[in-house]
Amino acid sequence: MLHSADRTEFDHAVVMVRDRLDEVAPHFERQGFHLSDKAVHNLGSCNRLVVLDSTYIELLGWPPGAPPARKEIADSPFGLEALVFRTHDAEGTYRRLGDAGFAVNPVQELTRAAQLDGREVQARFHTVRFSRQPVPGIRMYFCRHLTPECIWAPALMAHPNGAQRIHRIEVRAADARAVAQQLGAVADIVAEPAEDGWRLSLGNLQLHVAPDAGAVQPALSALVLENRDGAHYALDTGL
Repeated sequence: MLHSADRTEFDHAVVMVRDRLDEVAPHFERQGFHLSDKAVHNLGSCNRLVVLDSTYIELLGWPPGAPPARKEIADSPFGLEALVFRTHDAEGTYRRLGDAGFAVNPVQELTRAAQLDGREVQARFHTVRFSRQPVPGIRMYFCRHLTPECIWAPALMAHPNGAQRIHRIEVRAADARAVAQQLGAVADIVAEPAEDGWRLSLGNLQLHVAPDAGAVQPALSALVLENRDGAHYALDTGL
């Protein structure tokens, strides 16, 4: 269920569970989220998803007892740790980011098995990743869905707790203005001042950057969900 918009859209947020996916997943199920089946990527990582309206939350890790899969996540801390923006043109995004002076890797293909209408298929993605993250402490990349029907299946979006979408994501930083401007440059949108920080209005949610003088480095501090009845609440990762 992808929405068209004039401005960059958010794709998904990553909750890093490292080698504890099987241990952590029940915490989300007890909260009333319906998780996708565990899947393994061609790059060695594994995940389960909380699929929402136009976005999703990815519980990402690797098999227990195995070394960390994928160099770019080997040192990622537990908890909410990555912002993934959507692209419909991975090569174009790669060129735009490079022209803007960001250190970016060539487009990479990512695949994994998925269930669709009772049969196993290959979910396919193109990703654009940074060789040096634009904002230290926050992992970011872009994702193009080649098989969106493998993600936004109606059965996966029916959560007993009524969760419908991501309303906003909170960021805390000592220099909120600089971080907001850098996020805006990555997402190709303009950061706007807000009463208590800076706001970035993506096509399908808002990022909010709040000043925190005690922040050693920028960090994702909260993901706020919206239920079908319009109520807002912060995701409890349990990590």
